[in-house]
Amino acid sequence: MEDYNKIIESLGVKFKKAKNIKILQPLSISNFYDVDNTIIILNKGEIRFGENNEKVKEGQILFVPGGRMMPIHYGQGKGDSLTNDDFITRKGDYFKSFHYSELEDTVSENYSYITFEAKVFDSVNFFNSLDIPPFIIEKSDRITQIMRTMLKENVSELAGSERVVKINTEYLVVEVVRYIIKNRLFVEQLATNSTYFKDPRLIDIFSYIKENLSGDLSNKILANVANVSEDYVGQYFKMLTGINPQDYIEYQRMEKAVNLLRTTKKSIREIGKEVGYKDTAYFCRRFKMMFGIPAGKMRRRESLMNI
Repeated sequence: MEDYNKIIESLGVKFKKAKNIKILQPLSISNFYDVDNTIIILNKGEIRFGENNEKVKEGQILFVPGGRMMPIHYGQGKGDSLTNDDFITRKGDYFKSFHYSELEDTVSENYSYITFEAKVFDSVNFFNSLDIPPFIIEKSDRITQIMRTMLKENVSELAGSERVVKINTEYLVVEVVRYIIKNRLFVEQLATNSTYFKDPRLIDIFSYIKENLSGDLSNKILANVANVSEDYVGQYFKMLTGINPQDYIEYQRMEKAVNLLRTTKKSIREIGKEVGYKDTAYFCRRFKMMFGIPAGKMRRRESLMNI
């Protein structure tokens, strides 16, 4: 348990977004994806997810680690089937956000969601790094209460509402981790993938990558950072994390690119250069390959209905 406490203490948690959503008509998204962690509570209706079309029941909570692509279906009935790319430009046809005060009164199928970031040493996406799949949290009064508080405070005009949301985001992460441990979920993944959080050389690599995304991040450079041989650094990194360093670096670069698209007006060329791609065309190809949509559409998604 001490190890889990150390990991939790190392987490940098950041609230991103909270919404209540009415499902206007059924919809399937074949490749749902978000870089942030998403936690959904189904208030009324039906949601199915994953390759096995697992059903979320009313009152249950679906947790989707950031960086995990999966199929998801909203609403009862078959409905339309879209790619994530198509959904971005048409989501107003299927979803409508509504105020927290209407939650008890709405008769439509609806759900509430919160997205947040949780990074170890502000470098590594915690839940994604554990390689755990999306999963259902059975009815949890504690997690439900935290989510309801966040959804209410997020639209409140009372003093300190932002602080309340921030504090409750941290509570939410702790409760999700506690739920996983208490129910002995993903035991093998936790045992295998949490060990590297304690390796100081690997943490040095993570920190260096984060601070130098626009620069040279070859295995030669990483070997110098970790004080191991160039021939060994790739094997060392993969042995502890399950992925090779260059794949990890590309994910970090693309994640930063998404954040810049969402929060700045920088051009695609400027963003590509800032995250380490001198060739804009190559950056755009890699971005679409990773997220399933062009970089320009990712930005447009944020400027459309913010659902």
